[in-house]
Amino acid sequence: MERFYQAECDPGQMSPLTLAFVGDCVFELFVRERLVCLANRPARDLHRLAVDQVCCRAQAEASRRLVPLFTDEEAEVFRRGRNTHVTHIPKNSTSADYHAATALETLFGYLYLKGELSRLRRFFLLMCEEGGCLLAGGTEEKE
Repeated sequence: MERFYQAECDPGQMSPLTLAFVGDCVFELFVRERLVCLANRPARDLHRLAVDQVCCRAQAEASRRLVPLFTDEEAEVFRRGRNTHVTHIPKNSTSADYHAATALETLFGYLYLKGELSRLRRFFLLMCEEGGCLLAGGTEEKE
C-alpha cells in the first residue's frame, strides 16, 4: 500500500502535534481494519472495540512495548512528541499516558508521511503479537 495523497512533504519539518494529527488516523485505521477483518460484527460492537484499543492508555502501553525497537531517528521523533506542550489532558487519562500516546501518534504520523509503511506494519504486528492485541488496561484480546 502507498500513501493516499501523493504530494511530497517533509515530515521532519512538521510540528509534533501535526504529525500526531496524522498518526492518530493511521493508528485508528489499522485498528478498524483489523477488527473488520477478524469478525463481521455490528458497527456498534466494532466501534466499542475500536474505542478500547485507540484510547490513551492502550496507546501508552503499546508505546512501552515498542520503544526498545526504535531506531535513533524514530526515538528522536518519539521524544519530540512526548515532550510537546499539550493544552488539555482528558480527565480519564494520566499525564504520562497522554504524553506517551501523543508520542506514539507523532511517530506513526512521521513514518506514514515518510512512506515507511512496512515499518508501521511491523510495529502494528508487534503490538498484536502472540494472537492478541493490546487493549486498555493491559488486557489482551485473543483472536
